[in-house]
Amino acid sequence: QLQLVESGGGLVQPGGSLRLSCAASGFTLNYYAIGWFRQAPGKEREGVSCISSSDGTTYYADSVKGRFTISRDNANNTVYLQMNTLKPEDTAVYYCAAESSLDWSLLPADFGSWGQGTQVTVSS
Repeated sequence: QLQLVESGGGLVQPGGSLRLSCAASGFTLNYYAIGWFRQAPGKEREGVSCISSSDGTTYYADSVKGRFTISRDNANNTVYLQMNTLKPEDTAVYYCAAESSLDWSLLPADFGSWGQGTQVTVSS
């Protein structure tokens, strides 16, 4: 059974850093597009970053480009999201998602398997 478990969220001050983890079980991550998404209260879920299934190319939303880095550890079947220079507007529940039928996407509707989410709060 395909399962994704996020961890690493928490409370951080503006300008700080967090690293989120997305641990997979029941399937091999490197054959799937893996995306990170976030949803703030009262807002729609939005794509943050994606790592492609074909060659590991990475993609980012403009709002996080230069601050966030997605990476994949095939040995541990885990994908990470390193988040630096965090801003209050980054506050949201962060989800990872997996999809085997495409190479990459930043659209939540394109992904079929989701984790339960981890809360990130950026506040002083």
